[in-house]
Amino acid sequence: MTTLQASAQKQLRQMIESIERLEEEKKALADDIRDKYNEAKGLGFDVKTLRQIIRLRKKSQTERQEEESLLEVYMHALGMLDGPLSADAEAAVDQMIAAE
Repeated sequence: MTTLQASAQKQLRQMIESIERLEEEKKALADDIRDKYNEAKGLGFDVKTLRQIIRLRKKSQTERQEEESLLEVYMHALGMLDGPLSADAEAAVDQMIAAE
């Protein structure tokens, strides 16, 4: 075994061990998050809604508005909404048509 090989083996071992430690930390954090959701559920909060709120908070206001507009357009097209589309939804339709 040459010095280069020994050095590469050492680097590989360190990299693997570092990844294993991070995986353990990730699992511990996932357990902590699950515990928080269970605590929230015990307090009467709806966990599904909490998860959705957290997902939405990661997005910008513009991203949220675009998502909501497209959802409204699709729901309207499927007959799930009564009445006219909002101005934002109309703009989303116009953008979709222009993109064709």
